[in-house]
Amino acid sequence: MDDGGNRLGRPGRICHDRRMGVLDAVAARVAGGATVEFRPSGSSMVPLIRSRQLVAVAPVDPTRLELGDIVLARVAGTVYLHLVSSLDPARKRVQISNNRGRINGWTSHDRVFGICVAVDGVPRAGTAGRAAAADPGNRP
Repeated sequence: MDDGGNRLGRPGRICHDRRMGVLDAVAARVAGGATVEFRPSGSSMVPLIRSRQLVAVAPVDPTRLELGDIVLARVAGTVYLHLVSSLDPARKRVQISNNRGRINGWTSHDRVFGICVAVDGVPRAGTAGRAAAADPGNRP
């Protein structure tokens, strides 16, 4: 994923960058309390997020996550904007997967930076009570 429209990594994967880059910067800003808008590239989240659609990601309390939420999280050193596919509240972790059935892995609550609250300006149902209000002017 690259905010400038360049595809990094393998085709079909959305919202990750194995090197320090755009998603690391977005994750840092969201972890710091900002709501950030950006345009991820890739097809692994279609039809929920299509390549280059504008997404808004806001800080979230990971204990309030639900299955099917789209989160910005670090899994095994890589930052993804992918689905929550399983919850393990006792161990304070969530499993992250793309929308094509690939499981990225488990990650701890402290590595979940934010939740996708809107795609192309359309609010995602059920996120309002669990995320900070979107600030459309806040871009990486």
